[in-house]
Amino acid sequence: MVTRPISSVFAAGFFSLAVSACFASAAEEQATAPLVASGAKVEQLADGFSFTEGPARDARGNIYFTDIPNARIHNWSLDGKLSTFRENSGGANGLFFDRAGNLLACEGGNRRVTSIAPDGEVTVLADSYDGKKLNSPNDLWIDPKGGVYFSDPRYGSQEGLEQDGFHVYYLPPDRKPLLRVIDNLVKPNGVLGTADGKLLYVADAGEGKTYVYRIREDGSPAERKLIAPVGADGMTLDEQGNLYLARNVVHVYSPDGKMLTEIVIPEAPSNVCFGGADRRTLFITARKGLYAIRMNVAGQ
Repeated sequence: MVTRPISSVFAAGFFSLAVSACFASAAEEQATAPLVASGAKVEQLADGFSFTEGPARDARGNIYFTDIPNARIHNWSLDGKLSTFRENSGGANGLFFDRAGNLLACEGGNRRVTSIAPDGEVTVLADSYDGKKLNSPNDLWIDPKGGVYFSDPRYGSQEGLEQDGFHVYYLPPDRKPLLRVIDNLVKPNGVLGTADGKLLYVADAGEGKTYVYRIREDGSPAERKLIAPVGADGMTLDEQGNLYLARNVVHVYSPDGKMLTEIVIPEAPSNVCFGGADRRTLFITARKGLYAIRMNVAGQ
């Protein structure tokens, strides 16, 4: 496995109205400043993996990501060092940190969602729905209340499936019961919400589209709207409300669904997230490597 220094990366309708209102100043800021920092280029930080996924930043800005076939979770630190955070990860895919510093993981191989405490203790949060095993949890997002949304498709072998399709679930803050909240997508994959907990984005990789929903008080999604004709693997949001979708390239869409730009990397990206101490570095996982590029905007 090869790693590279990162000093250059860290240096220097009602519903439509609701979406626009969440990011009122985004259009003005986009008109005056490009998203990518001047002179910045995509830099490969590390390679030699089998298939990287699920980047997530901790409270300091360190990046954690998964190597699914090798069942590992890695850490890329602020000082540009690579380490292994966890072995035997259960085929972990999507990751997300909660406010207490626990790392939640979609263990696709183990067919469950878990919480890894700072001391390494693992707690199973969900592994079944309606008495039947989950398919292969893929991606997740934690809302401001502590509830967890996650997608549950299956890639590869379809043997042993017990659910009646590929759906999106919501685990309330009190952790019971597990709710199925979206059941009309072909193969949901990337899941993400806004920091204020008002909007939920879900990528339907099977249909090649990404939708945005308004989140009701009880956590259920409502008023689906097409936001991009891209069925992303993973996604992230910046502070202006722009949506970054990883699919062949990194597609960037404005809050109202306008295509803004594309970020091309040497291999097809699988997921994205902002990190670094100031959250202005965009980290990109791909098949064999971890990449980054400096941005003018910060992650949400």
